Amino acid sequence: MTTIVPTGPADPAFDQVAALFDDYRAHYGQPSIPEVTRSWLHDQIAQHRISAAAAIRADHVCGFITVTIMPASLMLGTSWSVRDLYVAPDHRRSGIANALLQHVIRNARAAGAHRVSLQTETDNIPALTLYTDIGFQPVTGLALLNLTVDPTREDRGESAGPVPKARRG
Repeated sequence: MTTIVPTGPADPAFDQVAALFDDYRAHYGQPSIPEVTRSWLHDQIAQHRISAAAAIRADHVCGFITVTIMPASLMLGTSWSVRDLYVAPDHRRSGIANALLQHVIRNARAAGAHRVSLQTETDNIPALTLYTDIGFQPVTGLALLNLTVDPTREDRGESAGPVPKARRG
């Protein structure tokens, strides 16, 4: 049996969640840095930037999900965004990801949220299948844009936009 529980830095399961979060990062090509990962996750949860829930089987954390709650300005409400969802490899395809998502959906609904959203890579077919089976639908007409910001670079008041053609050299 799987139990889904909210988790924070003071919870007994937190260290296991942090270790699994480090595995998740390594899965996506990031270096394994357990203490830094634990500290970062601790800070994000403590500062209410994200919330986390753990999937527990036989006193062992086998998956987690993190969520942010954002204003839905036009609707004068909130929108919940799944930021991270990970299940340990030896527990995959056993309903844990579905249970974690259902936990978030129930809590979002109970809180009066207007929407739950998530994103994944277009070639992650198992995840896309799970998400669409639950009822998530692709969003058309929107583009995902990123701007990488270097915190070590001093802003000199320059425009962040493209350089006009006349200045290109």
